[in-house]
Amino acid sequence: MTGTALARVVGPVSTFADTHWGRTPLLSRAADLGGPDGFTGLLSAAAVDELLSRRGLRTPFLRVAQQGSVLPAGRFTGGGGAGAEIADQVIDEQVMRLYADGATLVLQGLHRIWPPLIDFAGELGTELNRPLQVNAYLTPPASQGFATHYDTHDVFVLQVDGRKRWCIHPPVLPDPLERQAWGGRADEVAATARGEPALDVVLEPGDALYLPRGWLHSARALGGRSLHLTVGIRGLTRYALVEELLALAVADPRLRAGLPYGLDPGDPEAIGKELTETVTALRDWLTTADPAEVAARLRDRSWTAARPAPISPLAQLDFAAALTPADRIVVRPGLHRELAAAGDEQAEGEDQVVLRLPGRALRFPSYCEPAIRMALDGEAHAVGELPLADDDDRLVLARRLLTEGLVVASR
Repeated sequence: MTGTALARVVGPVSTFADTHWGRTPLLSRAADLGGPDGFTGLLSAAAVDELLSRRGLRTPFLRVAQQGSVLPAGRFTGGGGAGAEIADQVIDEQVMRLYADGATLVLQGLHRIWPPLIDFAGELGTELNRPLQVNAYLTPPASQGFATHYDTHDVFVLQVDGRKRWCIHPPVLPDPLERQAWGGRADEVAATARGEPALDVVLEPGDALYLPRGWLHSARALGGRSLHLTVGIRGLTRYALVEELLALAVADPRLRAGLPYGLDPGDPEAIGKELTETVTALRDWLTTADPAEVAARLRDRSWTAARPAPISPLAQLDFAAALTPADRIVVRPGLHRELAAAGDEQAEGEDQVVLRLPGRALRFPSYCEPAIRMALDGEAHAVGELPLADDDDRLVLARRLLTEGLVVASR
């Protein structure tokens, strides 16, 4: 596979971004994406065997579905044996029997446990600037794991092995939020699924399918078994802005005020008067909303939903201990950060700068600001290039950045 992570699954990125992202499905054939072996480097049948039998896999990293229902974990998990007294490890022979009887296996969260997918998900998530998840679906021959449904996030379907027929129908609820799962509209979904599909296609190895959130879909393996990856993209919606605006609205005393004594909450006339005054107060407050405050809340929400690229703790510490001015460092891929400059009110003092990270903040002397900005600018730099007074200062700063997990060795 060549090109950016996104180009590997959609082809020309500009066409995808302008025409399909968040709007309409996109089918991309293997011939346009690198050939039928395009996704086997991410996962394979042999890799699935290893995950199920040699990695001590636990729930919820595996789900098993049969006839449209998810089976209880106790059907395929148990104790890990001597030295691994864990009650929910996957039992490979039980999984094998269930699969042989027609159950679909769903390997979940592979972006956290399978190295090729950890790297791929990191690249794709950085390119889309959104948190994502990767699951794998192994479907037995001529079987269907789940009934027609929709997801509340966008997905990329990457066919790894076998053939699978996908029937796609338009949304019954455009752009559903996470709280608006398809189960609440099961009758509408079923009725729509009985109609003519908008897209009826068979995915072959190396093919990819993009589905915006809300689009109905069902899939059935054809012939032999089918293995595909589903990459779920967590969206950021205008409703998220509304949620953060309302959270900030607690600052307005008019909106914190209690309702009148004795008010009947079921009386539309009484509630109507209070509603009018509340809407007026909210409208007044919204005109004063600070985009920086909203952005900070959205930042905190988004940053904690995705992890940066993994580091090797022992190798990282060894590198830091033996660091020299000639060694090169680069910012850790996927690291979310914001540096508040000296004098900025966020820096909480003119003699320091604050580096904000997911769930924490680090403080540095203000004279380190140019060196920190260089170290975190995305390019590889020799430690001796950092703009500080001498090599001793450069090594102290670089070692701290390494031991805090902010930069890694650049080879």
